[in-house]
Amino acid sequence: MPDVTSLDLARWQFGLTTLMHFAVVGVSIGLVCAVLGMQLQWLRTGDERWLRLTKFYGRAMLIAFAVGVVTGIVQTFQFGMNWAGFSRYVGDVFGAPLALEGLAAFFVESLFLGFWIFGWGRLNPKVHAACLGVVAAAAMLSAYAILVANSWMQAPTGYRIVDGRAELTDLWSVLVNVDTILTTSHVLLSALVTGAVVVLGIAVWHIARGRDADVFALVTRPAAILGLLLALGSAGAGHFQAVVAMERQPLKMAAAEALYSTEKGAGLSIFAIGGLSTDPGPPVIDIRIPYLLSFLEKFDPLAEVKGIDQAQAEAEARYGPGDYTPVVGLMYWSFRAMVGSGMLLIGLFAWATLLSRRRKLTTTPLFLRLAPLAIAIPVVAQAGGWILREGGRQPWAVQGLLRTEDALSTVSATTVGISLVAFLTIYGVVFACAATVLRRELGHGLPPAAADDHDGPDTPRTAPTQALALSY
Repeated sequence: MPDVTSLDLARWQFGLTTLMHFAVVGVSIGLVCAVLGMQLQWLRTGDERWLRLTKFYGRAMLIAFAVGVVTGIVQTFQFGMNWAGFSRYVGDVFGAPLALEGLAAFFVESLFLGFWIFGWGRLNPKVHAACLGVVAAAAMLSAYAILVANSWMQAPTGYRIVDGRAELTDLWSVLVNVDTILTTSHVLLSALVTGAVVVLGIAVWHIARGRDADVFALVTRPAAILGLLLALGSAGAGHFQAVVAMERQPLKMAAAEALYSTEKGAGLSIFAIGGLSTDPGPPVIDIRIPYLLSFLEKFDPLAEVKGIDQAQAEAEARYGPGDYTPVVGLMYWSFRAMVGSGMLLIGLFAWATLLSRRRKLTTTPLFLRLAPLAIAIPVVAQAGGWILREGGRQPWAVQGLLRTEDALSTVSATTVGISLVAFLTIYGVVFACAATVLRRELGHGLPPAAADDHDGPDTPRTAPTQALALSY
């Protein structure tokens, strides 16, 4: 199409590949922590059922890590291919956090994950579990490093501009600031929630089919309780993120509420149709809770909340003439996708916790049907959150410093279009292969129990390790 520019295609490419990669990251971080917990339970109790669960969910964890590596490498390519202006501008600032991410992801994670994969029956059980603990810590450190860079794009700090480039002046202020801490807390808690949903959903799916119900029941109660606590924590961190963003990026948050005029005692929009364009007419449907937006943002039901019109005027006064308002409809619905999905997960975990207390979690037909479907909910929540975070910053690649159009490489729309098709094809093949392998590895249930045929000095904990050792 002649009206599609290289900027449009480059944004689509980075947006789509990032959303798909980030969905896998949440699963891998959540599962590595869940599998570590199962392995520690086996070490603590000596109960072979926990070992079988560790092996079973470990397969899904390894597949998630493999897909994450393939999809993550593409992100690095795009910085040089499509966003050379961005790379030149932020290279000095991003050098430290991206080097930290590379060391954590490609060296520490891969090394100790290899020890864990091939160390069954060879390493001391406690040392073996410690290897997975290092992988979990490295995965979180890797996520933190990426979020440091992303948070700097949202709220630049600790820099100076020299010859049209940002140069780092205060590393500590880049590594530790309010936005980074809140974002990291929200993302990591969300990843742990994802792990709890995956563990619970897969266990319930097998229980509903009568496969090793007594073993899978071991993980349902802790997944439900921990999932509820983690989901509440993630919601809390996300709320305070929004409070900070209201001060630093008022256009983003005003667009997320489709609030055009500054209001005192502003109501929270629950559902609206119409009135979401840049020149809005009266909405066809607009369901609001009076005063709730003011209370959530300022902890005062009568507080003034800045609208799009005022925030746009302030941006023009600061940066010059231009349209600084993100796509209102996209921001409005991505915010509701994130929050709505989070509320669904809280409700699911609360329901699961209640059923568990009544010992009905594995015998309630409706729950057995719905829980496996809930595995898709965190993906929707994460997609909504990242669309809001990245789309709400537009037209800036770096808030207030570098416009997205100035971050683009000198590259034709045809070239970007070809790479877009190529990358999406690669992603499609990778995800299709991963789905096939997951179905094969997880569809038949747990690995068989170890035969108790050891007459030598083996302890009950080392014998199952040798008998159930897998060749990954």
